Amino acid sequence: MADARETNERRLRRLQQMRRADSVAKASEALDKIWKAGKEPDSIVLRSVLLRADGERSRLTKLVLPRGLALRFYLLAVFEAQCRLDTGDLWQNGRPLKGADSWSTLVAIDGAYDTASGAYDAALESMPPELRGSARAEERWRTRKLEDLELRQVKGALRTLEELGQEDSLVSIPRGVRGQRLYEDFSLMGEGGRGDMPTPDVYSVPVRSWTTAKTITLPKDFFLKGWIQVLNPSEVATWLILRMLSQWAPRKHSVSGVFLTTRPRMQGFGLRDDAWEDGCRRLLEFGLIRHAQLPEGLAASLEALGDPAITALFPQPTRVRRPYEPHFWQMTDNGLTKNALQTLDRELTHRREALADAATRRAQHDPEHRTSHASADE
Repeated sequence: MADARETNERRLRRLQQMRRADSVAKASEALDKIWKAGKEPDSIVLRSVLLRADGERSRLTKLVLPRGLALRFYLLAVFEAQCRLDTGDLWQNGRPLKGADSWSTLVAIDGAYDTASGAYDAALESMPPELRGSARAEERWRTRKLEDLELRQVKGALRTLEELGQEDSLVSIPRGVRGQRLYEDFSLMGEGGRGDMPTPDVYSVPVRSWTTAKTITLPKDFFLKGWIQVLNPSEVATWLILRMLSQWAPRKHSVSGVFLTTRPRMQGFGLRDDAWEDGCRRLLEFGLIRHAQLPEGLAASLEALGDPAITALFPQPTRVRRPYEPHFWQMTDNGLTKNALQTLDRELTHRREALADAATRRAQHDPEHRTSHASADE
């Protein structure tokens, strides 16, 4: 319980800092500018090979890391490419790493948190004494320090994407004469990685496939409303896998929902139980998925028929789920139209209150806990 509360508190602190720095709004504005200046796609097409496990893990789950923004950066690069390129066009980098209209402006970060002081500002208070006392100078200093941190994180993301392995790397970074990475000249690889051929598999905009599971589509609001900035990597991975299942079996998804048990999830996608279960819980709280519900018209028809033999063919949302049975899920893309930062702030605040209430009830029913507190009071 204590770990859950602390994890929730850390996330709330990050969101609050993002709000103070206006980083999510600024990144969303930058993405919106790219979208409006380009082809304005309603959805982004992603090759599902990114999700597929090869051995124990997929390229996707290799990017489910507690820190860093490698997965986010790759998806942002795919979004940027499809806003400006036609189907089949090869990716070329025409965007700097820092400055106006750069890659750094597309990512929202929370700043540098100082563990010792328990605050964000303390980590940025290394400004020269001569700048102190001037609100404008202090703001410029903090802005520059935040921009430096954004650049470092973008470079870190590129290194992570390159270091997935010779064949699996999702970017290629050329080297200078002394072996240093030339980050500005990086190339984006396709969702299947660099490949094992001498010529790398440079990213190209895929053809949308409706009849197979070769591609999945991601609504533009996932990028423009800030969701890509505030969801954790495990939540993004869970959401992508559920999207693939929902589009691979659309009828099943709309009637009874989709699900994954441990073995096919591990074999097909390489996502572990804790990441999956926690991802589903958070996506449910944030309104991006729901427990399966029968379509309104079908539910009414079944009720009118009153035939148990027919009704039994469809899982009922109100039935009691046994512990070993998986949840059936449906995507709720209308949730993506809401402001991501505000939604997470509200839901995580509710969760803070629920965890605190649960801890209080637990203490009241724990004799040893009450005894230890009584001894301490004495």
